[in-house]
Amino acid sequence: MPTLPSIAIRRLATTDVPLLRTLLTLFGEVFGEPETYGGAVPSAAYLEHLLAKEHFIAIVATKGDAVVGGLAAYELEKFEQERSEIYIYDLAVAEAHRREGIATALIEELRRIGAARGAYMIFVQADYGDEPAIALYTKLGVREDVLHFDIAVDGPMPPSPLARQRVSDR
Repeated sequence: MPTLPSIAIRRLATTDVPLLRTLLTLFGEVFGEPETYGGAVPSAAYLEHLLAKEHFIAIVATKGDAVVGGLAAYELEKFEQERSEIYIYDLAVAEAHRREGIATALIEELRRIGAARGAYMIFVQADYGDEPAIALYTKLGVREDVLHFDIAVDGPMPPSPLARQRVSDR
């Protein structure tokens, strides 16, 4: 487990629901989205069940009793080959603790977990304009420029060009 002076890095277990709730608060503060991360916090039973799942990985950086950074990731089993990839869904470090190597230490711990599982790759997205995140991920990996789309699971979908073509063919 990587350690920095006075910082401990560790994966959360099912008994760490309070730390996961604290991490949610930190994500809300760092991302400027307190309602997203704190407006409907799941029950302790839900979070304990989530932490018990092998595919969900939550890692925190603590200084004393304070959570100063953390990440949430998911292991995705692939279908085209017998391997998996790990997706970093969220990663944040408290503003007062940036530039201390905490984000790198969190990713190093995730790399250790991924290697132990035989994962092929870790991947992460960064928003345009988030220069600190882009610099960190560029230092640690290879950049790909891709487009990201959110597709709602409920509500109407816009008609596809193919559907419009079929209608005009009648």
